[in-house]
Amino acid sequence: MYTIEKFDKEKTRVLRYILYKKRTEQEIRNKFSKTIEENLLEDIIEYLKEAGYINDKEYIEKTINNFIALKNLSIREIQYKLANKGLKRNDIENYIYENREELEEYETKSASNIIYKKSTTMELEEIKQYLLKKGYKMENINKAIE
Repeated sequence: MYTIEKFDKEKTRVLRYILYKKRTEQEIRNKFSKTIEENLLEDIIEYLKEAGYINDKEYIEKTINNFIALKNLSIREIQYKLANKGLKRNDIENYIYENREELEEYETKSASNIIYKKSTTMELEEIKQYLLKKGYKMENINKAIE
């Protein structure tokens, strides 16, 4: 068992970590599992979820919007990056399914940007192979080439 003071002290530490940069539940567990006893950490995580500081579904949406704004990635690369953050595969797939038109459009635009950048140094066939390796769908690559 732990005291309210201990709960507040550790909760403040975790909160500081989250407020610095949005984190997933898994990232929080990884960071604090060695320094905060398990049942205390569970209670802190529950408390912060209820208070809205930890929300993995919101995290997925914000992170994907950042990728769309700043990077050229395939949908598969996005899934991989999110899974590496310890997010539930189901949550990731549901978000992608619900926003598939927008994401397919984004993937095509990303492929198009990469084709444009690489076309000065690589043959079209090489670029296609490069994009396939990065997880782009053939139909989106072909749309991008058109």
